[in-house]
Amino acid sequence: MNIIKVDFSKTNGIIKAMNAVNNGPTGATVRGSNPFFENYNNAKIPFARLHDSAFYWAYGGEWTVDVHRIFRDFNADENDPQSYVFEPTDEYVKSIIDAGTEVFYRLGAAIEHKYKFGTIPPKDNLKWARICEHIIRHYTEGWANGFNYDIRYWEIWNEPDCKNADGSNPCWQGTPQEFCDFYVEVSKYLKSKFPHLKIGGPAICTIWNSEYTELFLDNVRKKGGVLDFFSYHRYCSTVEDMQQTIEKANSLLEKYGFGDVETSLNEWNYNQGWLGEIYQESMRAIKGLKGSSFMLGCMCIGQDSKLDTMMYYDARPTTWSGFDMETEKPLKSYYCLKAFGDVRELKNAVKTQTEGDYVYSVASTNGKESAILLTYFNDDKTAPIKDVKIEFSGVKLGEKVIVEYYLVDETHDASLVREEIFTANEFASYLKLGLYSSYLIKIKAI
Repeated sequence: MNIIKVDFSKTNGIIKAMNAVNNGPTGATVRGSNPFFENYNNAKIPFARLHDSAFYWAYGGEWTVDVHRIFRDFNADENDPQSYVFEPTDEYVKSIIDAGTEVFYRLGAAIEHKYKFGTIPPKDNLKWARICEHIIRHYTEGWANGFNYDIRYWEIWNEPDCKNADGSNPCWQGTPQEFCDFYVEVSKYLKSKFPHLKIGGPAICTIWNSEYTELFLDNVRKKGGVLDFFSYHRYCSTVEDMQQTIEKANSLLEKYGFGDVETSLNEWNYNQGWLGEIYQESMRAIKGLKGSSFMLGCMCIGQDSKLDTMMYYDARPTTWSGFDMETEKPLKSYYCLKAFGDVRELKNAVKTQTEGDYVYSVASTNGKESAILLTYFNDDKTAPIKDVKIEFSGVKLGEKVIVEYYLVDETHDASLVREEIFTANEFASYLKLGLYSSYLIKIKAI
């Protein structure tokens, strides 16, 4: 039997933004209804990272977000508003902000598996930085009929170390050292213009390629580059792997004197492998109950780790999306994402102690309501049902409380399946937890 102990009288900081995502909702449609926006808004997503946005026509397609898509001709005058195409990205950014989500803006290019254009190193690093300066001013200072949005995070590039099976790099066509020089020059320039904003990156593809990561961190340290936050990615098939990746990233940052830097695991998902049938199996898992449990398990360990944000890939309708928020009935992962938002809304984190393996949890309270969210994930699909005992203490919400159990499994979409009433500050609940199933348990005074 797995035992989870949760004492709501002992808070442990806040529930962090582990339920952030890549990309946002679409805005108004000509058809008059927009389940994508409504579902996104209801999920209470804290951040939307703008990456690969140009691949989706409803965001504005090839005109959207990326530096080379907004500033189409590198030989043009970067000081002239007429050199920029802002309108599609304006509409996209507005839809995200209207949904109550903060924009995390990735400066650079979407991944290029075929023809290379946006991932070719700029001919002039400083001019590229000045172009970014004007994009930032457009969205935060009103330049070129722009806006005064509170967009705090500006990420330089995406996965400069990425490698395909054939050895090609779909994200950076220069050398590792050229990227380091580029990052240092651009980050210093942008920070000089916007000291109040957070400038960081570089969205490392694999932290386990420590040679590349260490080269980057060493260059930033020695050459005075700016690293207000460090971002990196991970695709894997176990929650333990994700936890080890976070620990690896933290150890490298400590080694190079960046132990206090904010960290963002801002692209991640379930994946067993990148080629053939194993890749197809991974895509199928993402769309189902297994993908939802993996997602929730990773968010739980992220909350317990030295990590500031996690951003799931992807909320954009794609094979990588476990949500499918365009439909009136989203996929299973959506209900776990929304449940984490419910837990985060209570703000105060409560440490959970677990005896046993493969069950992951997160708990919170605001003093008037409390909640615990848990899931059972094991990559072994033959794993048996778990008996789980949850020992609650320090409840202190009133003389009588109602405990509500909301289940996500193959036949339930965060449905209320059970209610109990307790009259003590300490009590226990017992669950039969099926593989990949998840529970949101809410406790309220009555």
